[in-house]
Amino acid sequence: MTSLKLSILPNEYTIHRFQAETDIPALTGNFLSITRTDDELSIVCDADIPLKSEKSESGWACIKVLGPLDFGLTGILAKIASVLAEAEISIFAISTYDTDYILVKKETLDFGKDVLLKAGYILQT
Repeated sequence: MTSLKLSILPNEYTIHRFQAETDIPALTGNFLSITRTDDELSIVCDADIPLKSEKSESGWACIKVLGPLDFGLTGILAKIASVLAEAEISIFAISTYDTDYILVKKETLDFGKDVLLKAGYILQT
């Protein structure tokens, strides 16, 4: 059992995919993740931000691991992912310097919260 604290971010999010060489658009918002690799540019942002991406998928909710988390801690994201995977809930994970964020489809959020609570996680509102 764990007593790690989680919270649910209030908005709905969209995950966008662009060609790797695409310029990063000027964006604002309370939650924004931009990742560029040799293969692609991915942007996660509020669903109400209109981006014309090559591909996108909307309808994501975001679970935040309340941090900051020490770099010496291990398995935090893996354990959460495992709990959700056992419940057949697909995730999209994002890590930052201070913490981890786990996106789940909005329609699976309530079930996801239930399984996380049963696994000992604490959900703060």
